[in-house]
Amino acid sequence: QYNLLKYRTQDLRKSLNDSLEGDIRDFLINEAELHTYDDLTKVNPVTPSTVLKCLQARYSAKVFYTHAGCTLVALNPFQPIPHLYSLDVMREYHTAPQPQEFKPHIFIVAEEAYRNVQGQVEPMNQSLVVSGESGAGKTWTSRCLMKYYATVAASSQKCQDTVEKIERRVLDSNPVMEAFGNACTLRNSNSSRFGKYIQLQLNGSQLLVGASVQTYLLEKTRVAFQAPTERNFHIFYQMMKGATEKQRLEWMLPSEQDFAWLPHAEKTLEGLLQLGNVYFSPASEEAQPCDLDGHSKAADLLQVPLDELQSCLTVRTLLAGKQSVLKPCSQSECGVRRDCLAKVIYAQLFDWLVTFINNSMCADSSMWCNFIGLLDVYGFECFLLNNLEQLCINYANEKLQQHFVAHYLKAQQEEYVTEGLQWSFIRYQDNQGCLDLIEGSPSSIFSLLNEECRLNRASDAKQFRVRLQKELSDNASISWDKLSKEPHFTVAHYAGNVSYQVEGMMEKNKDPVPPEIISVLQKSQDSLLHSLFADGDRESEGSRGHSKVVTVVSKFKNSLESLMKILHSTTPHYTRCIKPNPDCRPLTFKKEEVIAQLEACGIVETINISAAGFPIRIPYGSFLQRYGLIANTRLTARMNRANTHVSLTGPEMSDQAVLGSAVEDVLNLVLKRRAPNSTLSPDDNNSLVHCGRTKVFLTHSLLEMLEEHRNRVRSQNAFCIQCCWRRFQTRQRNLRTQAATRLQAGVRSWLVRRQIKKWHKAASIIQTTWRRWRAWMDALAEAELDDAEDFMENEASSVLPKLDPLLKERGSVQLSSIQEPVLVRGWPIGLAMASAPSVTVSLTATGFQRIMSMMACLKSPFRHGGYKVKTNQFDQGVASIRAQPRGSIKMHLQRSPLLYADMHPVHKTDVVTGFNQILLERT
Repeated sequence: QYNLLKYRTQDLRKSLNDSLEGDIRDFLINEAELHTYDDLTKVNPVTPSTVLKCLQARYSAKVFYTHAGCTLVALNPFQPIPHLYSLDVMREYHTAPQPQEFKPHIFIVAEEAYRNVQGQVEPMNQSLVVSGESGAGKTWTSRCLMKYYATVAASSQKCQDTVEKIERRVLDSNPVMEAFGNACTLRNSNSSRFGKYIQLQLNGSQLLVGASVQTYLLEKTRVAFQAPTERNFHIFYQMMKGATEKQRLEWMLPSEQDFAWLPHAEKTLEGLLQLGNVYFSPASEEAQPCDLDGHSKAADLLQVPLDELQSCLTVRTLLAGKQSVLKPCSQSECGVRRDCLAKVIYAQLFDWLVTFINNSMCADSSMWCNFIGLLDVYGFECFLLNNLEQLCINYANEKLQQHFVAHYLKAQQEEYVTEGLQWSFIRYQDNQGCLDLIEGSPSSIFSLLNEECRLNRASDAKQFRVRLQKELSDNASISWDKLSKEPHFTVAHYAGNVSYQVEGMMEKNKDPVPPEIISVLQKSQDSLLHSLFADGDRESEGSRGHSKVVTVVSKFKNSLESLMKILHSTTPHYTRCIKPNPDCRPLTFKKEEVIAQLEACGIVETINISAAGFPIRIPYGSFLQRYGLIANTRLTARMNRANTHVSLTGPEMSDQAVLGSAVEDVLNLVLKRRAPNSTLSPDDNNSLVHCGRTKVFLTHSLLEMLEEHRNRVRSQNAFCIQCCWRRFQTRQRNLRTQAATRLQAGVRSWLVRRQIKKWHKAASIIQTTWRRWRAWMDALAEAELDDAEDFMENEASSVLPKLDPLLKERGSVQLSSIQEPVLVRGWPIGLAMASAPSVTVSLTATGFQRIMSMMACLKSPFRHGGYKVKTNQFDQGVASIRAQPRGSIKMHLQRSPLLYADMHPVHKTDVVTGFNQILLERT
């Protein structure tokens, strides 16, 4: 029965394997279209073989970026691809409404993080974690990300100068830090020998206003020791090749000189390189210090006393109670002290460089409110000889992998269950056991290392290896090779097994700096070197006290813990860099190399979880605050009025059922716009969205739809606001115009009334004066007429009587100066009448004017245009001699024929009127 069950199990396993192979064959039947799979979640089934095949096809088609669910996979082409990172490509991805629809690119990850900051998506701070093995392209990817943000965050003319300055300093700091912190290793020609986290500081308008750099665990031992076929830091080779003749003389670097600490240099710093050429020969006597050779150049370049430099390298000071004893160092101890001098100078110089860079580009805390962090750390390393440096580097990679697992895999699945999603768990590789081995409590590799370093005894590698085996044998992540002669231990990391040498590990963890070295450096005449060690007394005092010793692994663990706190407080975006071949050859794809990295990074598990899950999770309150305006409910209005920085209170706000109902209303509106018959139900659209107990779970596609709908509603609301505002402005303008018109009309009417009043007053004065003057004139005329009647009555008695003196006196004209009246015979009338009357005329003119005045009185016609004389008689009314300017003519006719004349003739040139008409009628 047992054998039958065994055979059935084997048959079932074989059938499953056959079906899986069939699925792979079905999937790979059309390999010509594999390069079109821009997202590995579209692969079906998701297996290491199918994922590998897709990546190989895309790499052959020179497509180097591929989405893997919530992460981005980047394959290193090992050759420049200029058009892939041009400014036009940056602007294209930055201005795209939906960058996810474009081809996979590192700029999509950068833009997503940037838009999260703009959209105030919690948490607002972002982190871009670039991980991968050494040589996979992490440093290049970080450069591209910094260039992208320096470009897109400089679009405002208001602070263009500040942004350009920060951009220039951020980008210029990269080659400087790489020169002092990168080196050529077995796996990478530009390997970062330190970790860095760059914070790009943004203000409220999402503009770049500053940046800061945090560094982790510089591999300073490389200054004094390089593995075979490896090189020192880049800066030494750059100075050797680029120095001028004058600089070579100043730095004592002759072109033909070789340096022990500068392997593989081109024959075409200074004091450190000279320290490497300091050799120690055994002393002639045991009690005497070792002899030195070549230390004079180092002393001159470091500007320290020669004898004190020799003393600190060859003699050590021992404390015996309150007394100090000088003891000569052995030849090996002298070499260790020389290397320690070089390492401590380089480490302090590197820290000063980082501080100087931060001071030049870091903004004040009041100027920025959010940041985007770029994490570029050393990749996973496995060499022939691995020591404490590789253990710390791989430990950092384990922490990053654990953060990825906790954030994307473990936490995501556990949250699905907590929120009530129906979810079948996907198995993934958890590296928590390896982390417990390295940093756990109470017993771990780090804790045992620190304990050994605090004991005041000589280090013994074999004894430490035995203790590790005794304390940590229960952990499955550590093992030992019993056949090896050298003390070692092997750790099963997530990326593979690495064997570490125990020899020298305790000394590197102590990293002791003899106080004599600090004292000598403090006496340096070089201002920079003196400032670097100005506070070295406290460090040296700490190094003497065994209980106060801070080991290398303790400092590194603390700094890494602070980094992980920052990552946990931000929204992470992971980019997995893959190294296609170990030899860094262009466009060469090695399947074994790539599939090992895929399995180590957990890419397959990430794809499975991303394909089946919802990468975006937003609490109900945050969702309604951002997208509630789509439904425009009363609850949304209340939430919008509330302060976003203050927690919402009240039963309505705390009731998750009420919030969930409002969230469903918003989602239904969006889904109905996408498909009229779509509704939010457990059986419909479950692949796009799911509402949990307190959060809504979304896919990227639905998030883009929400953003598009939100932008449309905001545009409509903005248009309505603009219309209302313009209408209000028009009404206010009309009211102001009407008010101004009324004011102007009132002022004009007041001015007119005032003017009319003045006119009325003037007219009244004129009328009154005129009436007074007219009455006076009428009185004078009546008096004159009365006098004239008296004059005519007296004419009978006297032919030519004298003028009355009273009339002369009252007259308006100078009657006293005129001549006496004369008798004029009416001789012209005698031409037409038998008996012409006699006319008595008073003439004031003489000569020709007298004759013309008489004829004018008779209204005799004259030639056209000739001399014309007008009488001073009125056409109507009573004639007054006072109206005459120079005298008057008075006619007294008893039976005058002029009574028959036309008193109002028509003024026509062809009509004969007046006296001539009488003559014509008589004829």
